[in-house]
Order: sequence, then structure tokens, then C-alpha cells
Amino acid sequence: MTDPSCLFCKIVAGEIPSDKVHEDELVLAFNDIDPVAPVHQLLVPKRHIASAADLAETDGQLLGRLFAVAAKLAADAGLPDAGYRVVTNVGADGGQSVDHLHFHLLGGRAMSWPPG
Repeated sequence: MTDPSCLFCKIVAGEIPSDKVHEDELVLAFNDIDPVAPVHQLLVPKRHIASAADLAETDGQLLGRLFAVAAKLAADAGLPDAGYRVVTNVGADGGQSVDHLHFHLLGGRAMSWPPG
């Protein structure tokens, strides 16, 4: 299921180009066009889900795959020893700017807490 007006659905469909770093049957990952860290990749499910608030227990396999891909991409970028951050935002007040579930993989610099 896709949303024809969704930016990330268009990227998944190949209608908008992206700098892909991973693709499988469930997940697409690509470099963020406006990175906030030396490594800043976005991981999106290929199926349209508006946000983490719309996940169900039946989405467990998808979530497992998203986190496994994040760990592999972090390892590929040499991040595990120093550490990295995986984050998703929910809703406007949470900082979500595209209404399609996505995770940011951030690394290559020290992260501060609390975030903005």
C-alpha cells in the first residue's frame, strides 16, 4: 500500500531519485539530502505507514528488519564502537516532517542529550 502524495512513497517507487544505501523487499534506506551528522541515513518501510503511532503488533517483523538494517548500515559506516543514534519522530510537535514512518541513523560525531 502506498500513498500517491507521499514523498517517501515516491522515492520507494523510484519516481524521485535517492542515494540508496540499502534496499530489500521491506525496507529502503538512503542518505539524507540535508544531513545533520557525518552519517545521516533514512530508513523507510516500503509500505506506507504514517508514523510509529500507526504501528500494530503485527508489524513486529517489519520493525525487526528496520533495526537489523540500521545495525548493518552502522557497521558498514564503522559506527558501532563509537556509537550512533536511531530515532523516529511522531507528529509535528515530535519533529516529523514527512508523514511516512522513517528512522534516522545518525553517527560520526558525539550526540548531545537531550535533543532539541
